Amino acid sequence: MSYVRHSITAGLVLSLIFAGFVAAQEQAKEQAREPAKARPGTTEADAEYKIGPEDVLDIAVWNNTAISRMVPVRPDGKISLPLLNDVQAAGLSPMQLRDVLKRKLTEYVPSPEVSVIVREVHSFRVSVIGEIRTPGNYELRSRTTVLDVLARAGPFNDFASRGKIVILRVNGSAMKRIPFNYNKVVASDGESENLFLQPGDIVVVP
Repeated sequence: MSYVRHSITAGLVLSLIFAGFVAAQEQAKEQAREPAKARPGTTEADAEYKIGPEDVLDIAVWNNTAISRMVPVRPDGKISLPLLNDVQAAGLSPMQLRDVLKRKLTEYVPSPEVSVIVREVHSFRVSVIGEIRTPGNYELRSRTTVLDVLARAGPFNDFASRGKIVILRVNGSAMKRIPFNYNKVVASDGESENLFLQPGDIVVVP
């Protein structure tokens, strides 16, 4: 009888473990099917790096060394290439610029294969102003969050209003104000609100 009870108990435990495993797998599948959520203040388009003035690009056209070259982005946002002369690059992602170059090159090269690689980033600059120890302009080399740049510029001054920080972002011809509550973001449940900065952003610490 004792053996039977042990067998039944072991069977129930194994059944519960298996049921939990199946449920976890189903939950993982559901999460995988859900589209990734962008952080506040960003969109899918924002997630792609946008080329800017002073960046250095490696333009490669397959089997055409006459056009392939490293080019700097001029202050007016354009690059110069043989045959194409001036091409607008600033404001485009590398993939978007690649498509533009392919379209323009079809007049001169049959079925051109083009790649665009950002070799040097010099246009990703943000500013931090207000009640913080080291306000100023910061040149960034990769995608950077608000907390990252505040850590570089910090610590806060004694009277800084950490819950009322604002990110000023150019949006077309207007200036967008994005509130940033430092106290909430550093809390255990606020990580998702630690948004990524974009070139030209101004972080204001009142």
